[in-house]
Amino acid sequence: MSLFKKLFRKTKEQESPKEERSKYLPEVPLPTDEKFTYNFRKNGGKFLYCENLDELDEAFDNILLENDWYEKEVFCTDNSLTSKFSSYNLDFGSNPSAAFFFSRCESLVADAGAILISSNQIKEKKLKELPDNFIIFATTSQLVDTIGEGLRIIKSANKNNIPTNITTIKNFESKKENDFMTYGSSSKNLYLLLLEDL
Repeated sequence: MSLFKKLFRKTKEQESPKEERSKYLPEVPLPTDEKFTYNFRKNGGKFLYCENLDELDEAFDNILLENDWYEKEVFCTDNSLTSKFSSYNLDFGSNPSAAFFFSRCESLVADAGAILISSNQIKEKKLKELPDNFIIFATTSQLVDTIGEGLRIIKSANKNNIPTNITTIKNFESKKENDFMTYGSSSKNLYLLLLEDL
C-alpha cells in the first residue's frame, strides 16, 4: 500500500457517522404530498392513488364492488363526473338519501389532512344533509399546505362569483368518544380517488 493511501485513507472511526438530529432542532418539514397522505389516513380516510385513467376506473370499480353500490342511487351534481362514469350503471341524481355522494373538491389540505369543498360541489346543503359515504375525485395539482392557500385558490379562480358554503371535511370515521375538536361536524366514510396530473 502506498504512503499516500495510508495517509489519506479514512478509518472507520474517522468516517462521518450518520447525522443524528438533536431533539431540540426543529423537525424537517415533510413534502406536501407526504404530509397530506399521513394526516388524511390518520383522520380515517381511504386513499387510492391512480397514475392514469385506467387505474382510476379500476379503483372506482373496486369501491363499488366492495360496498355493493352497483345500480344504486348516487348524489352527484357534477355533469362531467356523471358523463365520465355513466357506464357504471348508477342512478345519478340529487337525492340526499342516496347510497353515496360523488364529487370533485376545491383543494386537498395537507396540514389538516382535509378535503376543502364549497357550494360548487355541495350547493347549499350542510354536510349532515349529505349521504354518509363519500367518493371524492381529485388531482395531485390540488394539493395545498394550508386552508389559507386553498381559500386563495378559490378566490382567484372565482373572481366574479366567489362560492359560498366553504367547508372542510376532516372526520372520516365515527369515533366512539366525543372529541370537543370535532363537535358539530359530521363524520363521513370517505374514499379519495387521487389522479396524478403533474
